[in-house]
Amino acid sequence: MIAMARAALSAAWAHTVVGIGIVLLALVCFTWALVATVLNLVLPARAGRRAGRRGAMGSFRFYLAAMEAIGAWRLDIAELDRLRDAGPLIIAPNHPCLLDAVLLVSRLPDAVCVMKGSLQATFWLGPAARLARYVPNDSLLRLVARAGDELRLGGQLLLFPEGTRSTAHPIGPFTDAVGAVSRRTGFPVQAVIIESDARFLGKGWTLGDRPRLPLTYRVRLGRRFEPPPDVRSFTAELERYFTRELAHAGAGMEVEPQGAGLALSAAPIVEDRHRLRG
Repeated sequence: MIAMARAALSAAWAHTVVGIGIVLLALVCFTWALVATVLNLVLPARAGRRAGRRGAMGSFRFYLAAMEAIGAWRLDIAELDRLRDAGPLIIAPNHPCLLDAVLLVSRLPDAVCVMKGSLQATFWLGPAARLARYVPNDSLLRLVARAGDELRLGGQLLLFPEGTRSTAHPIGPFTDAVGAVSRRTGFPVQAVIIESDARFLGKGWTLGDRPRLPLTYRVRLGRRFEPPPDVRSFTAELERYFTRELAHAGAGMEVEPQGAGLALSAAPIVEDRHRLRG
């Protein structure tokens, strides 16, 4: 009887924490969207770019710290700080859940996110994305051009090789986007390995699924790849690398069933991919 009561309380608390997390993130995004709307009107491009990226970093860092304080998760992501002075890079992480972009942006003051063009039309994300000069993914050719401009200005491009949250374990199939951008811009690719003990906010997760708290997230730096001469071969090599790294990291780890949620995909439309391959 006592065990059943404890289990019920644990389930209720987990659902409460999830609700708090959703509401708090919505408030953080809404507040920053209001500020970004004003800043878009008064700041020139250079100052807006800097303010937008640092504002996103600070907002997400506050959110992660607040949720960690109430026991939602334990984070080991400080290794990302080593990238702050690394100069322009294409940062390529695996994508197990919706929190991935939040985790990375919270530590990188000059991150340039690649995101769906439709999301940039929303009030929740649009003003902040425009202020920070984030790159829409509506066309791979335009993505390469915009990404090159931001990289040459010193930005660090955040682009998920899978294009969407992982559809398989340990990773889903890769697109050619990372290799195409690296080959055309001449900037290296920094692999970033995201490890978690749960499928919270991953593909297939629903609000009815109860996560086991606290969740654990670890982010570590992987190999740095030079710009490839051949995009297709590079994509295959990158996918093999992540598969090995994640299989080794997850050996013996108990993982919760997969889940789904909101979508913040970085997958580009690859209508022009044949023109960008090596």
